[in-house]
Parts: sequence; structure tokens; C-alpha cells
Amino acid sequence: MADIFDISGRVAIVTGGSRGIGKMIATEFVRRGVRTYITSRKAEQCNETAAELSAFGECVAFPHDLSNLKEIKSFVSKISEHESKIDILVNNAGASWGAPFDEFPESGWDKVMDINVKSLFFLTQQLAPLMRAAASSDKPAKVINIASTDGLSNSRIETYSYSASKAAVIHLTRRLANRLAEDNIRVNAIAPGAFASNMNIWARDNPEGVAPRIPAKRIGQPADIAGTAVYMCSRAGDFLLGATIPLDGGTVYGTLQG
Repeated sequence: MADIFDISGRVAIVTGGSRGIGKMIATEFVRRGVRTYITSRKAEQCNETAAELSAFGECVAFPHDLSNLKEIKSFVSKISEHESKIDILVNNAGASWGAPFDEFPESGWDKVMDINVKSLFFLTQQLAPLMRAAASSDKPAKVINIASTDGLSNSRIETYSYSASKAAVIHLTRRLANRLAEDNIRVNAIAPGAFASNMNIWARDNPEGVAPRIPAKRIGQPADIAGTAVYMCSRAGDFLLGATIPLDGGTVYGTLQG
């Protein structure tokens, strides 16, 4: 049997790809021979990451703020100047906001919902023609939405819009998977738990303190998230549709209840 995890020669877009989980995934894609476009709001960091990853493969930076449809269309137009098809889209860009319930601001609600839910939907919509061009029944195009365990379980942290947005991402993943299956586009999600990133400062700065709370007794490593993404994007993941994989060392489903 050929290597069912081979993704070489494909073309991918990773939003929020300049750091954190996005960079972990983009790095593995580039190493595996995927021409990878990364985007983020911070141009300097995006360009620096692309230069770093280009040392061992093809990585191109297109910095954009994808929080509104105008910028999304501009980004897709730029991609279309370079590519006639896209095999993989990783919707990773995200934001969070924390504030006490009685003080939680409308701006914190709107910012998180716009980036985490609205931009995910409209970027997938606008890139659909390029993914349809790449997709076939033998080799489907792939969309991975990065959700969170906060969308699966009840977090004690007062990040109301974040938890709601990630629950929305999980349900939207199922809905998009159903609609786009007819176009040979597979849509799935990963719900990461504790990984060292700017979105999870506690895990980043205090991994030893977080680890005992996780059944696996450690936080997530780059190979964990990158390996899961490779599986989902390869032939091995072609029959996966509408699923959300909790990648959390057992925090959501592995904890014994008594």
C-alpha cells in the first residue's frame, strides 16, 4: 500500500499560521512537501515565519486581516493570482476575550465572533471554487476548522464569546461538511486542549502546573496537532466527514467521573 499519509504536492492555506497552533501545522505541511500559504494580521511576524519555513520547503506569507468580507475577498483574489486550485484550508485564525459577566463588553463579543465564526464561514465560502477545482472523489479537498475544548465542555474561565464561538464552529463544521460533501470537499474540526500558544498563556507559561490536570499528564506538543492535521488531510482521512477530534490528552472525554 502506498503511504496513505502522503500529502506532498498539495497546496494549503493556514490562517493564523505565523505562530502557535497555526505555525505548528504549517511547519509540518512545509516539511512534507506542501506549498503552504500563511496569513495573519501582523505582517512582520507573518513574513518572518514564512522566511523561517522556506528554509526547508515552500511557504508564502500573505498578511491579511480576515475579520471582514472585504479583506477576505482581497485575500482570495491574491491567492487566485498564484493558484488555480487549493487542496487544503486550515481555518485556524482566532481571538479570545475575557471579562467578568457583569462587565463583558459588546466589543469583546463582536471581535471574537467576527474572527472565530464569521470569517471562518466566509473564507471557506470564497475559497470554495478553488477547492472544487482541486477536489475529486478519489482525492477530496480538505477543510480543517480549529475549534477548542471550550466548545465541548463548560469552561470556568469567563471567556463567554470564545466558548460560544467555538461551540458554533463545531456545529458549523457539521453543517458545512454535509453541504460540501457533494463537491468532494471534506470538512472536519480539531478541538485542541492545552497547547503552548498565545491563545493559551497558562499552558505556555506554566506547563508543569497544567499537566497534572490532564489525564495524559502533559500538555500538547507540536507533533500532536501537526500529526492530526496530516492524518485528516491525507488519504487516511478521506472517510472522515463532519467530525470534531478533541485533541486534549483526555481532558473532555478521558476524565473519570465518579
